Amino acid sequence: MTPTPLLDRVAGPADLKGMGDGDLARLAHELRREVINTVSRTGGHLGSSLGVVELTVAIHAVFDTPRDKLIWDVGHQCYPHKILTGRREAMATLRQGGGISGFTKRSESEYDPFGAAHSSTSISAALGYAIGREMGMPVGDTIAVIGDGAITAGMAYEAMNHAGHTGSRMFVILNDNDMSIAPPVGALSKYLNEIAAKGPLALFKAAAEEFESHLPGPMRDGARRARQLVTGMPGGGTLFEELGFSYVGPIDGHDMGQVLATLRAARARATGPVLIHAVTVKGKGFAPAESSADKYHGVSKFDPLTGEQAKAKSNAPAYTSVFGNALTDEAARDPRVVAITAAMPSGTGLDIMARRFASRVFDVGIAEQHAVTMAAAMAASGLKPVCAIYSTFLQRGYDQIVHDVALQGLPVRFAIDRAGLVGQDGATHAGAFDIGFLANLPGFTVMAAGDEADLVHMVATAIAHDEGPIAFRYPRGEGMGVDLPTRGVPLEIGKGRVLREGTGAAILSYGAHLAEALAAAELLEAEGISVTVADARFAKPLDCALVDRLVEHHPALVTLETGATGGFGALVLHHLANSGGLERGRAIRTMTLPDRFIDQGSPAQMYEWAGLTAKDIAATVRQALGRVVAKPGLRVV
Repeated sequence: MTPTPLLDRVAGPADLKGMGDGDLARLAHELRREVINTVSRTGGHLGSSLGVVELTVAIHAVFDTPRDKLIWDVGHQCYPHKILTGRREAMATLRQGGGISGFTKRSESEYDPFGAAHSSTSISAALGYAIGREMGMPVGDTIAVIGDGAITAGMAYEAMNHAGHTGSRMFVILNDNDMSIAPPVGALSKYLNEIAAKGPLALFKAAAEEFESHLPGPMRDGARRARQLVTGMPGGGTLFEELGFSYVGPIDGHDMGQVLATLRAARARATGPVLIHAVTVKGKGFAPAESSADKYHGVSKFDPLTGEQAKAKSNAPAYTSVFGNALTDEAARDPRVVAITAAMPSGTGLDIMARRFASRVFDVGIAEQHAVTMAAAMAASGLKPVCAIYSTFLQRGYDQIVHDVALQGLPVRFAIDRAGLVGQDGATHAGAFDIGFLANLPGFTVMAAGDEADLVHMVATAIAHDEGPIAFRYPRGEGMGVDLPTRGVPLEIGKGRVLREGTGAAILSYGAHLAEALAAAELLEAEGISVTVADARFAKPLDCALVDRLVEHHPALVTLETGATGGFGALVLHHLANSGGLERGRAIRTMTLPDRFIDQGSPAQMYEWAGLTAKDIAATVRQALGRVVAKPGLRVV
């Protein structure tokens, strides 16, 4: 008789408390298969979730969530956690419209004490909760799980420095999935766990050094190297100890017995901040992921047996690849062109340039602040730096954009991918705010590509522009299918273009929603409403002559952008208010993203929820003209 799966007995973390270590290991095996099967149907972040299955089971078995606060950094790896915390059935809706988020989310579950989708925030949040506990709030222990990539960000070290200063009891689990550990380190980890069960955590360092001293030469060197690769301290205390943490590890993050013993000992004996260094394998337990270069970090739907991913049919090149190819072409013509990415070489398309000019592409890790300031100094040196960062992540370097780039008038080029709504990653990754926060800076030139051909020209424009900082934004996904130029031609700064002439109303589009503006014009034309469609190209400097001409010759003007309020439309209104354009009796409407965050869904769904589809644009034009939709078959006059 086949035994009932252990996972079927788990309604929440409390059900793990009565399980023995062997059952917990078996549960981890079942949970891994569940994650694979779930993500094969929905797509999502697979490799990172598979890498923390044992850690997830062990943490929920040892600690008392939700009273104890478990905080996942970024949240890419939270799928096993969601399954164990009452959301197993809801996983079928993962990252879909109306479904559950692909990241931790406070409004979704009491087991998600702190939302995350950007990296390196977990230690700060865990410390905040720990201080709340010390001030009488109903908080137990706090546990931050952070990856070896995320811990490279300055914010993580700021938090550890402060945690060491306060001495607050808290636990940081370093999920290290990019480090090769030799067999002797496993022995060292076992020995350290035995010591942990017998003595205070302060003895860990001395125990490790004593154990290492008795190993044969090569094994001793390997053990020390493993610790020093992460600690960065070849002699004396580890880096984490210097920051005030007790350092435990490295341990095998897939050895359930070892993980449980370590967590139990640490929880029983910790008096201050503790860092537990767990070595894991991204994509663990799924061969296609383990053998893949990206470890199946983010996947579409796939065959759970073979790992083969469903491939979307492509009708046009993706904006990201168009940018990467255009920049590589410019780099081939100008040796001063360099590129900077913050841990996203393939996501930004800079891997294309890196294949030809590896020495001129710089991946600084998850460090957007550093990326921006380094680019500023590169520009000051005479280079032509292109800082390629997603809109949502560029927010993290805003002070550096203001202080180090704009204030000094340095010609840094910002390539802003993922502009607008991005689909299944949801509100945390939406590129909603860059238009406003860049266009309000003195000396900045701010552009947006209306289609993929225009993006090629904007890359050339940015490279040729040496009169101060310049930025251009473009969306995720495919372009409109227009013919690409063989080479980009610099655009005239501050000049837009008219794509379609009409007399009844004007739509002034900024960015890649130009296709929706043209579709709206077709809908209106079928009703007898003649529409001009113009592409602004520039938010700053604004093409004031184009705006004035549209207002003068049309009874209604509708501006369109895939950004938040206070962006392009606000700049147009500001100009018209100062120039008297609002006094001409024209109807002016601005269409932006609504004043709310929009949850995950397909991009088409999200723009429908935002009220920015072609039908919405057409309806806004009708409203501005004072018209109503006629009954079917009747012409609107």
